Amino acid sequence: MGLSALGPAIVLSILGDGNSAQIIARMFYPMGFIVVIVGRSQLFTENTLYPVALVLAEKGQFWNTLRLWAVVLPSNVVGALTFASLCALSPALSRPVVGSLAQLGLDALSKPTAAVFWSGIMAGWIIATAAWLVSSSSSVTGSVMIIWMLTFIVALGNFAHCIASSGEILTAVLQHKASWGGYLHWLTPAVAGNVCGGIGMVTILQYGQVIFNADSSKKPS
Repeated sequence: MGLSALGPAIVLSILGDGNSAQIIARMFYPMGFIVVIVGRSQLFTENTLYPVALVLAEKGQFWNTLRLWAVVLPSNVVGALTFASLCALSPALSRPVVGSLAQLGLDALSKPTAAVFWSGIMAGWIIATAAWLVSSSSSVTGSVMIIWMLTFIVALGNFAHCIASSGEILTAVLQHKASWGGYLHWLTPAVAGNVCGGIGMVTILQYGQVIFNADSSKKPS
């Protein structure tokens, strides 16, 4: 997921922060999602779709889903911290790129808590929708296009994604431009919003549609 932070940061460090540069930079935001989803890796927001659908079908899977989240979410955050450490504490990147990364993190932290939560709902809905559509795609090219188009909307809307933005914010923290408390204050509503978006706007609606169709098919004509 670090690619979703690194790509835009590199573009902004080269082109500046004008409107055109911002749009071009956001075109590279889907890179991390493409790698993770097509590569079948575990992304926390992707796991608000199928595990929750399983819970709705089999109530006994509730605790298994919580255990899955308890492993995937911290692991994703550790991955983001590892990426941020490589960027901020090593000479791997030029200072302008690191500065752009940290500034993206500061921009994310500047939003009010309510804005983070509600924009997190939008991001959770879109990412879960992308995962659902990819599962119906029979080609890698089609999957890549679906992910790119939908996650590009997340970038354009500056919607909060608890993992994609963590790399940016943690870079700012490691550069001593933000605090650990500020990151946790952002992460909590971002996670809550992503979960609500993934569950409420995709999983329940799709599950309800399947159940409704199944009940309709049982009715005598």
